[in-house]
Formats: sequence, structure tokens, C-alpha cells
Amino acid sequence: MKIRRAAVSAMLEHARNDQPNECCGFLLGTLDTIEEVTRATNLTPSPNRYQADPRDHFGVIRQARREGSSVLGVYHSHPAAPPVPSASDLTHATYVEYVYVIVSLLQAPVVDQIQAYRLTGGQFKPVELVVEDEEIEER
Repeated sequence: MKIRRAAVSAMLEHARNDQPNECCGFLLGTLDTIEEVTRATNLTPSPNRYQADPRDHFGVIRQARREGSSVLGVYHSHPAAPPVPSASDLTHATYVEYVYVIVSLLQAPVVDQIQAYRLTGGQFKPVELVVEDEEIEER
């Protein structure tokens, strides 16, 4: 799956701004490309939990329809852990069609990682993300 560099930067910025708590948001795009991200309110601010506000979820669905795109998935951060799904992440994952991106803010030597997953057979399976620079296009 492709992801725009600006979307990666926006997720990392959101994660840094919300630490030490997890942040969360939504991934928008078309088919196989994450074009942009939209922040969501974390209803359970915590260093190891998140719950995206359902009002934000409905809002991003409306936004995607207006823009002619789709909600491709969700992202959240792991402020002090690797970008590997936790047991809680698996328990709360319900959309098999979504991509789940985890942003990690680990300190050196491994810094600022992202990893994507899909929910398949009740388990998370890694999805390769290819970061692409922006292309100039008119909407």
C-alpha cells in the first residue's frame, strides 16, 4: 500500500503532540493509496489505550464522500512501544476492510517508525507501506 509522505509527517506530528498519551485518527485515500489523515479525539487518553470518538468517525466518512475518497483505516500511536499491535489493539479492531497503522515514538537507535496491518482471520497481518512524495494533481 502506498502512503503520501505528508500523511506520515502528519501522523508523527500528532503522535508527538499527544504524548505521553496515544493519539488516534483516520486514513483517507483511494484504493491502494493513503492520501491524507484526519485527527480524532481520543476518548480515553492514556499511554496505552485509545478510543476514537464515534462523532469523528462519522465526520470523516462525510468528509471522504465530499472529497470523492474513502476511509481506508485508522491510525494510533505507541508513545513508548514498537509499532506492534497490543492485545488491546486486537480486541478493539472490528473493521476487516480497514488498514490499521501504528506510529511508534521510540527513542534512538530506532526512531519514529510506522507499520500497517490488516485484520485477517482474527489476527493482524503486516502490510507493506511505500512512502511516496506528493504528486501535483488537480481535484
